[in-house]
Amino acid sequence: MLPFMAHGHLIPFLALARQIHQATGFKISIASTPLNIQYLSSTFNSSSDEPENDHIHLLELPFCNTDNGLPENSENLSLDSIGKLFSASLGLRKPFHSLVSDIAAKQGHPPLCIISDVFLGWATEVASSLGTVNVTFSTGGAYGTLAYSSLWLNLPQRGRSDSDEFHLPGFPDSCRFHVNQLHHFLRNADGTDSWSKFFQSQISLSMQSFGWLCNTAEEFEPAGLEWLRNFLKLPVWAIGPLLPPMVLNNDDSSLSVAASGISTRRAGKKLEISIEKCMEWLESHSPASVLYISFGSQNSVGPSQMMELAIGLEESAKPFVWVIRPPVGFEPRSEFRAEYLPEGFEERMEKRKQGLLVRNWAPQLEILSHKSTGAFLSHCGWNSVLESLSQAVPIIGWPLAAEQAYNSKMLVEEMGVSVELARGVQSSIDSKEVKRVIELVMDRKGKGGDMRSKAMVIKEQLRASVRDEGEDKGSSVKALDDLIKTLQSKWQMINSIS
Repeated sequence: MLPFMAHGHLIPFLALARQIHQATGFKISIASTPLNIQYLSSTFNSSSDEPENDHIHLLELPFCNTDNGLPENSENLSLDSIGKLFSASLGLRKPFHSLVSDIAAKQGHPPLCIISDVFLGWATEVASSLGTVNVTFSTGGAYGTLAYSSLWLNLPQRGRSDSDEFHLPGFPDSCRFHVNQLHHFLRNADGTDSWSKFFQSQISLSMQSFGWLCNTAEEFEPAGLEWLRNFLKLPVWAIGPLLPPMVLNNDDSSLSVAASGISTRRAGKKLEISIEKCMEWLESHSPASVLYISFGSQNSVGPSQMMELAIGLEESAKPFVWVIRPPVGFEPRSEFRAEYLPEGFEERMEKRKQGLLVRNWAPQLEILSHKSTGAFLSHCGWNSVLESLSQAVPIIGWPLAAEQAYNSKMLVEEMGVSVELARGVQSSIDSKEVKRVIELVMDRKGKGGDMRSKAMVIKEQLRASVRDEGEDKGSSVKALDDLIKTLQSKWQMINSIS
């Protein structure tokens, strides 16, 4: 397995490795750069499943940060080094080829397959040269994956005004995208810039693989999966949601998740707040009354946006848990300063027990699975979307990067479980709109109640997709079984020819 170097990609790859091992007993190797292997290793150190650790091996690929123009101790996606990291990932091809060659030499044959990230399309050529097959894994959903891929393969988008709507190949004619849903990298791309060259080549190479895996479920994204299959003209196995089993299988998730200490975000993180304190604070509030706010592990919003968000939160009088980090334009790893928020804001929120402000990181799964959590103000990263909807928590969208705007579009237009508050770090928001949207979504009647009902249906769909009880198998369990059988048949065919 070859994940891209970002926590939002590493986590689903590790979850998939665990699922494949549990279903087959296969020996699995995950290859990445040293610091990312260290990050993955920390999840094993906190795991009590020793037999699993013996079958999932973490292998380092040589990587020098400074040779690639990256800051020291930086081998993971961050907003200030994203372009350099994409370029640096191309340099992993040679050491990865050597690593897989060594594995093949030791066991007398190449691996059954190589599962690689959609952004590491060169792995298709490595697999072919070593006599095995490559399967591309998109850690996102079908709709977002299709939008992101089609946008890069159908440039340019330059020259359109902010109000322009346009049709995107792969989607029905009735589905329209807006220019302001495009990240500025995409909006300015013309096919000759470094961003275009990277994404066009890697996505095109990934489209030459044996098939694709998608971190979604048939029941959850039937239309998106159909459109993606038609676009790729390849098999697409929907094997998600890749979440801890107890989150999907236990009706009282808040208790089971908190008791187990499982969180898809905790590995390698310094805890700024204890899970116990967080749970205690949530317990002091009534069911579905708390708004959880987080923009993911890499993102923040602009200074004026942060100020207006805080004012709107206070005026709404709704209780909230807010994961805060310095606004865009300030060093993301620096200490959060009181001046980023209205004067006396944190003290007032603490005194009234209205708000809990958490620096940098919070136990997201534990919070979302708690009965007091009623909505999630999110950047609409795919892992966060799955975690939220698996607990029937509706979303207030504020997409910031990558395919998040297309995830948000789907959640609003196709599924009716989200309302979009803002888009990007440049958009203008005011506290009155913040207050209005929070009240709308948190209302147990009207639109808020309707969103919660629809989120509950999706929760049941996600749970049904991973059900594995004898003959009663969910769609994602069947998809994983079919993937393994198909790969084994392909393997036998390759070996009979050779």
